[in-house]
Amino acid sequence: MIITPTRLPGASLIEVERREDSRGHFARLYCEREFQAHGLPARVAQTNRSVTLRRGTLRGMHYQLAPHGEDKLVRCERGAIWDCIIDLRPDSATCGQWLGVELSEANGRMLLVPKGFAHGFLTLTDDVAVSYQVSEFYTPGAERGIRYDDPAFGIEWPSPILSLSDKDAAWPAYVRDEVAA
Repeated sequence: MIITPTRLPGASLIEVERREDSRGHFARLYCEREFQAHGLPARVAQTNRSVTLRRGTLRGMHYQLAPHGEDKLVRCERGAIWDCIIDLRPDSATCGQWLGVELSEANGRMLLVPKGFAHGFLTLTDDVAVSYQVSEFYTPGAERGIRYDDPAFGIEWPSPILSLSDKDAAWPAYVRDEVAA
């Protein structure tokens, strides 16, 4: 694995190293030792998967309140997404900043999203499958979200949002007093 820190401290882009031969390829997607050696969170409590049928569908922006915050390792298994994160950590020098990266079946990249970040993605193709490993168990009462178009962040989505769940459309504007870490 090639682990590259992003401009948002704690978030890393991870590229898999494929070993190819005439049969196909092999790649290691997670290694506890390697994550620990790079100072990355290594605990995995759950692995989740979502399938989205249509291009232009937005899922997000979600986070869990402390002490239930989740580190997430996000991977696009099929199709392509534009994965977006927002640093909500109040003590962070990059609090309020966002980052978007393309994750796809073709590029094989993954994004490590630390606790204290909101996370969401926009599908760039039809028939998308995304998997993510999370460090904590889902806690419904700690679930929060913020609007994808909140002017406090000014996210520049790469294409139009064509579909959004009622729940994601109803998230309020960001309130800084609510800590996501």
